[in-house]
Amino acid sequence: MKLSGVTAGGLFLPANFAANALAAEAGVVFPLHKAIGEASTVCPYCSCGCGLLIATGPDGHIVNSEGDPDAINNRGALDPKSISVRSMSQSPRRLSKPLYRAPGASEFEEKEWAWVIEEVAKRIKQTRDTTFEKTNADGVTVNRTQAVAFLGGAANNDEECYIAVKLARALGLVNIEHQARI
Repeated sequence: MKLSGVTAGGLFLPANFAANALAAEAGVVFPLHKAIGEASTVCPYCSCGCGLLIATGPDGHIVNSEGDPDAINNRGALDPKSISVRSMSQSPRRLSKPLYRAPGASEFEEKEWAWVIEEVAKRIKQTRDTTFEKTNADGVTVNRTQAVAFLGGAANNDEECYIAVKLARALGLVNIEHQARI
């Protein structure tokens, strides 16, 4: 009776089932029909740092996002903001270029990233140089500027925060804060 059940079950298996099972045991990788990349990341919204698994298509656009079950603080569960990551990245209202409004102007104009990065660096250096204090009123060496501040965000991981704070300290900033503490 048992033998006849096994024989009947074997008739309903796909023709290549045994060959595929052997190939899987041997570590043979079957190519996907679509190239999809998957990466783990952190939700960019609040300071909880919920883990996300993001799947991207061949064009680099997000095709799926879900909670990362290995993330210790959310264990795969997501709130409505985290679930909307895909919509946010593909919204037709999302800006694709930096916008700049000159002092006194009423309209924004599109600028290239190279110009924006250069302009921000120039303004930070100018502000730092004009407000830098080598010593305080008591003559104590302080090497600081209080005219520039740094605010970290929830989407930054430990390594990014470490590098950002190193840069801020190198510039002489003392006003350094993080979104999670505000």
